[in-house]
Amino acid sequence: MRPMPRLAGKVAIVTRSTDGIGLGIARALAAAGASVTLDGLGDAREVESLRAGMAAEFAVFVALSDGHMSRPDHVRSIVRRTIEQFGGIDILVNNVVVQRMAPLEGFPDDDWDAVVALNLSAVFHATKATLPQMRQRNWGRIINIACTHEPFGPHKAAYVAAKDGVLGLTKVAALETATTGITCNAICPQWVSTPVAESEQPAGDFATTEQIGALVVFLCSDQAAHIHGACLPLGGGLAQ
Repeated sequence: MRPMPRLAGKVAIVTRSTDGIGLGIARALAAAGASVTLDGLGDAREVESLRAGMAAEFAVFVALSDGHMSRPDHVRSIVRRTIEQFGGIDILVNNVVVQRMAPLEGFPDDDWDAVVALNLSAVFHATKATLPQMRQRNWGRIINIACTHEPFGPHKAAYVAAKDGVLGLTKVAALETATTGITCNAICPQWVSTPVAESEQPAGDFATTEQIGALVVFLCSDQAAHIHGACLPLGGGLAQ
C-alpha cells in the first residue's frame, strides 16, 4: 500500500504562483497532497491549462485567483473564496514580489507605494485574513518568502525596506502564535534559478525552485512544528 502523502487533506494558498518560485512551491505542495489556490496574472488560457495540468498530475484540487494582490479587498477575497471552496486554509505562502529601482532621492513615490503594497502590505493583509480560521483549528503554517536575491545594494530602497518589514512581520506573527499549533517562518533565498534571475546574473550560483518547494513542504510538516520565527537562508554560503 502506498503511504498517504504527508500533506493530504491540507489546503494552501500560494501567492504569485503561476510562474517562478511560487509555481515551484505550489507544485511541491500539490505533490505532497495539498489542495492549492494558485494566484497570478497571465494569459487566461495558459493559466487555466497550468491549473488543470497540476490538478491532473497530482490528483488534488487546484483553484485559481487572478493576482491583484496590491488591493487589500482582493487579498481578503482570495482567502474568503478559498475557505468557501475548500472549507479552510492550512498553509499560506506569501511569495508575491515586485521590484523598482532608482536612486533614493529620485525614487518615484508611485513606485515606492507599489513595491510596499505588494512586497509587504499584501503579506500583512493575507496573514491577517487567514489567521482567525487557523486559530479555530489550532493548526496552520505561514511561510513568507523574504527576499528573492541579495537585497542590499543601491537603488533598492523600497524593496529592501519592504523585505526587512516582512522579516519583522514574520517574527511578530510567530510570537503571537507561539502557544498554538500555528507557525510562521521566512525563507530567504539569494538567487533562484528562474528565467528573470538567470538573465540578470548568468554566472551566479542559484538555488532551484524545487529546493525552495521542498523546504516549504518540510516547514509544513509535523517535524517542523517547533520552528517559530526562523529566517532560513538559501544563499549557497553567501553571508546573510
